[in-house]
Amino acid sequence: MSIEDFFNYQNIIFIGLFVLICICLFFNLKQKKRLDLFFEGGGKDVEKLLKEQIQKTQNFDQDLKQVLERISKLENISQKTFQKIGMIRFNPFKEVGGDQSFCIVLLDADNNGFVISSHFTREANRVYSKEIKNGKSSYSLSNEERKAIEKAISGA
Repeated sequence: MSIEDFFNYQNIIFIGLFVLICICLFFNLKQKKRLDLFFEGGGKDVEKLLKEQIQKTQNFDQDLKQVLERISKLENISQKTFQKIGMIRFNPFKEVGGDQSFCIVLLDADNNGFVISSHFTREANRVYSKEIKNGKSSYSLSNEERKAIEKAISGA
């Protein structure tokens, strides 16, 4: 066989096809390795895997909807719970030593709640409570009670 016979038209096509097939096989094996890693060793088919993922997504959507409903309920409940607290200690009577008297205020998100005041003397201890609506009371408030309300509302 001469070089001219070797490089004739048919042999060139054959050699080209052989090289092309080798290249395709190489890339096919490389791609198969990637897919095997993606599909956990190649044991699952693509359709089954996609169905499982769709089911998981639907379950996740249902769970997320339930969680959002719970959060909404908790937000509604939290608006009615006491969130703001203010306390002032004071000495209303000069003859008694120390700040034994106090005012404590408990308010919700809308500044509704109550104030409790305790006045301590040597002879007795007096406790008063007053309702608070929108940060105000229909009863007259002492300076200490007003300060405790302001402290609760401002968060100081």
